[in-house]
Amino acid sequence: MKMGKTGIERLIHATGYSMKGIRACWDNETAFRQDVMLTSVLFFLSFFLARTVEQWLLLVFPLFIILMVELLNSAIENVVDRIGHEMHDLSGRAKDMGSAAVLFCLILIALTWSAIAWKNLI
Repeated sequence: MKMGKTGIERLIHATGYSMKGIRACWDNETAFRQDVMLTSVLFFLSFFLARTVEQWLLLVFPLFIILMVELLNSAIENVVDRIGHEMHDLSGRAKDMGSAAVLFCLILIALTWSAIAWKNLI
């Protein structure tokens, strides 16, 4: 059995791998950079739109979810592309499903922000 790092050492290494993954996505995925920009703008605006801590959390949580799902979608695309660039039904389905997950996140953001804006501004 292979013994890996434990405790703080494992946490430090895991954080480094995470930062490496975020950097790779930033460097190689336009959609991720767009989502980061959208998240940055909406995060700033959330402090002005929300009237309660609960509303603020409802506005902010979907912003982090979109970033997580975009990272996972990019990972799926990279694995599929690693296997090969030839057209295959399963490869296309995997990429389309990842894209659909991102779409659902964007819809979640739109619905949440619209509902809270409607409640607080009208």
